[in-house]
Amino acid sequence: QVQLVESGGGLVQAGGSLRLSCAASGRTFGSYAMGWFRQAPGKEREFVASINWRGWNTYYADSVKGRFTISRDNAKNTMYLQMNSLKPEDTAVYYCAARQSTVAVTTTQYNYWGQGTQVTVSS
Repeated sequence: QVQLVESGGGLVQAGGSLRLSCAASGRTFGSYAMGWFRQAPGKEREFVASINWRGWNTYYADSVKGRFTISRDNAKNTMYLQMNSLKPEDTAVYYCAARQSTVAVTTTQYNYWGQGTQVTVSS
């Protein structure tokens, strides 16, 4: 089992950058595929990016491709999401998720979730 804690959210102006972190407990972090999802008010939770356990296979939603970068440091039990060129439509609660299997892109495929961190982008 793994526990996840997100950090790094905040308020930023459009065009700015933020880096989210997801700290995981447990000694088997390196065996988990990880993902970032987000949920805006009144909307369903949606996929943002995911990364396999080694970190060399990544997927991105079309809406963030070229602006966001997912990465992980297994030695630190931490996953990151570097967000550049932020837009007001990126405003949401961002969640990290984990699954002890291959990398995936849907919410139902992930077993473990963090509590989320708020990202607000002002225009």
